[in-house]
Amino acid sequence: MPDYAERVLDVAELIPPGRVMTYGDVAEWLGDGGPRQVGRAMALYGGAVPWWRVVRSDGALLAGHELRALDHYREEGTPLREAARSAEGHLPRLDMKRARWDGAGTGDMAHI
Repeated sequence: MPDYAERVLDVAELIPPGRVMTYGDVAEWLGDGGPRQVGRAMALYGGAVPWWRVVRSDGALLAGHELRALDHYREEGTPLREAARSAEGHLPRLDMKRARWDGAGTGDMAHI
C-alpha cells in the first residue's frame, strides 16, 4: 500500500464515532494531495477502516453504499438531515454543520 494511502487511513481511524471529515478536510489535515487523491485512497484501501466517516462535502451518502453507510450513521448517532420528499430515494444527507470534525483533541496525532 502506498504511504499516502496509509496516512489517509490513519486519519480515517482518528475520526470519532458520530463525526465525519470531508475528502478535502483529510487532504488539508495531511498537508498533501487533494480530495480526489483521498477519495482514491479510500476507494482502493478504505474497507478496513471506518470509511463512512470520510465523506463528500455536500453531505450526500456514498453512491452504491448508501444503506450500509446510513446504518453506521444511525448506530453512531451521526447528525443527519432528512431528505425532501421530492429527493430521489428520499435518503437523508449528513448534517455537515453538526457532524463535521476538525481533528480537535488529537494532540500529537495532528498532521500525520
